[in-house]
Amino acid sequence: MFGKILHANDGSEGAFKALAAALNLARRYRAELHMVSVEELPWLPGTREEVVGEKALANHHFEAVAAKAAAIAKKERVKLHTHLVAGHPVSTIARLVETHRFDALVIGFMGHAALYNAIMGSTAERLVRLAPCTVIVVK
Repeated sequence: MFGKILHANDGSEGAFKALAAALNLARRYRAELHMVSVEELPWLPGTREEVVGEKALANHHFEAVAAKAAAIAKKERVKLHTHLVAGHPVSTIARLVETHRFDALVIGFMGHAALYNAIMGSTAERLVRLAPCTVIVVK
């Protein structure tokens, strides 16, 4: 049913719950498993140095997320391909799904931005609407 699965991980507890589900699906269907983390850069950086500083912080955070996810996948005996990309999470993930023709996207219900999600709508909700594949939201 699923030959190629993408898991989106922002480093939150919910994202790691979703990783467990993605690993289970990958094992069950013998699917290729990829993980993406999207670093958001400031919309209106004041200086080039701000962009460089923000990017360095995001890279450090997501390198740790990728390392933790890779260790979990290795323990579960699933090969995990990791991707770190810059952009807006929703559009970047939806575009990645389309470009690489993933059969399923596995995401956590709530990431780090709980207040924003309550006001503007969640990343998960928008991905369910926009991703051109099956979307599995893990609570």
